[in-house]
Amino acid sequence: MRWQHGDVVEGWYFADTPETAWAEWYRWLAEAGLPPMQTLPRELWRWEVALPRVADLSTEARLSECGLGTPRPGMGDWPAFQEVGNELYRSGWQAALAPSAARLEGLVLCVFRDTRHPAGLRPLPPPAQFDEPPTPPTGMRT
Repeated sequence: MRWQHGDVVEGWYFADTPETAWAEWYRWLAEAGLPPMQTLPRELWRWEVALPRVADLSTEARLSECGLGTPRPGMGDWPAFQEVGNELYRSGWQAALAPSAARLEGLVLCVFRDTRHPAGLRPLPPPAQFDEPPTPPTGMRT
């Protein structure tokens, strides 16, 4: 994924809003060439996240300090982001907060997952069930 290599550390990705989550989903569908109905039904979960060491790369200035630009849809810029994410993980950071490539007004959080159930994450049931694709959110980029 964008912020980590699976052979270094796994990652769980979260979005700041349902709109950002759906924009990321639609972006993934576009990259995979899949119709929305092929991946439904789907559950949308809310999570409580309490992590003390989150690298805040949520602004262009902070990304630039790491040698990165604004994330773009697609996998073309992933290697540079993965290099930074892997280094953050090796330096003891638990997660990276950054702009969504699919919806710039949204944020995503990549939690570096080196255990099956990382401490500081708790699902908040019940999930919302979706049997039909939601309307694509405004501000989406694919």
